[in-house]
Amino acid sequence: MALSERYTDEHAKAGLDTSFPEIETWKNQFPGYEIVIDDPEFTSVCPKTGLPDFGIITLRYMPRELCLELKSYKEYLFTYRNLGIFQENVVNQVLEDVVKACKPVWAEVKGDFRPRGGISTTVEARWPRPQND
Repeated sequence: MALSERYTDEHAKAGLDTSFPEIETWKNQFPGYEIVIDDPEFTSVCPKTGLPDFGIITLRYMPRELCLELKSYKEYLFTYRNLGIFQENVVNQVLEDVVKACKPVWAEVKGDFRPRGGISTTVEARWPRPQND
C-alpha cells in the first residue's frame, strides 16, 4: 500500500501569497551601528494542522539610510497571528520584507519556536543571501 503525501506543495507555499502590510521607516542619523528587535510573543499557525506556533522572532540589522519604525514592524508581525505558514517560511518572509523596507547593510532574522510534539525549531536567515554555486 502506497503512503499518501502528508505535506503537499500547497502546505509548503501556505501563507507566502499573503499581502503583508508595508513596514514604515525613518531616516537614520548615524553610521555603523546594530539594532536588535525581539518579539518574544510571536504566534502563527501550522498550515497542515491548524495548531498554533509560538516563538521568539529576533531581528538584527545594521541600518544604512533607513531604520524600521517599531510600531509598524509590530503591526506587520501581527499579520502572522492567524496565518497558516511554516516556521521556516516565517523567518525567510520577515527577512525579505525587512530588506525590502529599509535596505540594510546586513540583516539576520532568527525564529526560536517553542516545542510542539516534543520538538523545538530554530530557523536563521541572513542577508545578503549566500550566492548559489
